[in-house]
This record gives sequence, C-alpha cells and structure tokens, in this order.
Amino acid sequence: MDHVRELPGVGPVGLWLVRTEAGTDDGVGVLGADELRRAAAFAFDRHRTRYITAHLALRGILGDRLGRAPGTLRFVRQPCPGCGESHGRPALADAPDVHFSLSHSGDLALVALAPAAVGADVEELTSPAAAEDLTSVLHPRERAELAALEDPLERRLAVSRAWVRKEAYLKGIGTGLSRPTDLDYVGTLPNSPGTPGGWSVSDVPVPQGYAAAVALSPGAQGAEPFPFSAGENPPG
Repeated sequence: MDHVRELPGVGPVGLWLVRTEAGTDDGVGVLGADELRRAAAFAFDRHRTRYITAHLALRGILGDRLGRAPGTLRFVRQPCPGCGESHGRPALADAPDVHFSLSHSGDLALVALAPAAVGADVEELTSPAAAEDLTSVLHPRERAELAALEDPLERRLAVSRAWVRKEAYLKGIGTGLSRPTDLDYVGTLPNSPGTPGGWSVSDVPVPQGYAAAVALSPGAQGAEPFPFSAGENPPG
C-alpha cells in the first residue's frame, strides 16, 4: 500500500499514516457490513473514499500483523466505561489483546497499534473561530496557558495540539467526547503533554496543516509492541 507509511513508533505503540484520497478500492469483499453501510451514507464521493481507504488500511495493518486476510477480521465495540453500553473502544472479536485506534481527518488517517489500550487522533488545524470555541471547553490550566500566548497563530496551533491530545486520551479510555473535555489536563505547549490518569500522551509528527497525538494506558511502557492473540505468530 503505497499510500500507507509506517511512522517511528512511540514506545511500544506502532503508528501508520494513511493518505486517504489515494485509495481507489470500493471496499466490497473486505469491509464489514456496518462499514459498508457507513460508507454508503456519505453524501460526497470524496468523503466516502477517505472513509473506505482509512478502514481498508486499518484492516491491512492488523491483518499483516496477525497473518490473516483483512476481510476475515470482525470488529466489535467494548462496553463504554461511563454507561456500560457497547459503544466504547473498538476491538477485534477474537483477538482482545490486540489494541488499536483509527482516526481520520481531511485527507489523512492515523492508525495506532499497541499492547494495551491506546487512542490516536489526527485533525486538520482548527480555524481561528473554531480555536476560540474550543478554548472555552478546555481544562482551566489549558485555558490559562492559551491566555498567555499573544500570537494568534501560536494560540491556534496550541489549541489544535491540546485538542488532539485530549481526543486521543478520551478515545483511549473508551468514553470519547461523552466525557466533559474540561476535566482532564493534557496541556497546550509543545513537547509537554500532560499525563491524565497516568496515561502517556505523545505528539505525533504529521504534515503541515495537521496535528496528531497518541495516548497509551498506564503500565504499558516497556511492553513488547504488536501483540498477538494466543497461538498466533507474526507473519514471516
């Protein structure tokens, strides 16, 4: 897959960047019924192509690591830690020890694969208006950091940085944005992410115009990357 590029990992987390507009496959025969329904619901072809390409890339990466055909993978949702309903982190039905996260925005997608619960987020940089709106729902310490920045562009970059860190963490714990975004401090400044709940949060280098981050659950540092379900070995 020429449009899928493996990035330097962050500790035991493997990362891949996907150019989603490069895809040409319609996903039939590989994607699951739910994925195909979601793809068909997009009003614009460009958005449908981006969705399909991102999900095919995720299946390709997981299938390669597990030595299985991408179309045989079956995804489920874990229980939400907040309400118990089945809309928490995505998981593989028959390989619960393989943890992954997929995020896509604009023409990029980010895939993370880890030996423990993980969340990844990539976003196009926020507009000036959106940056102001997002500032109001950040943690008080994050708002204070932003208030100290005088340059509008620097502030906008800092808001985007904080937002992808926060979304990566919230995806990792399985709540997503159902958890209030002002509860957890992830920081806005470069190279100094917070550690909410003991999670390790790291910025991910991505092309100009985007911001990205990955969050890994506590106790996973030093673990072996790319876990496999019982009895399976990495492809040779």
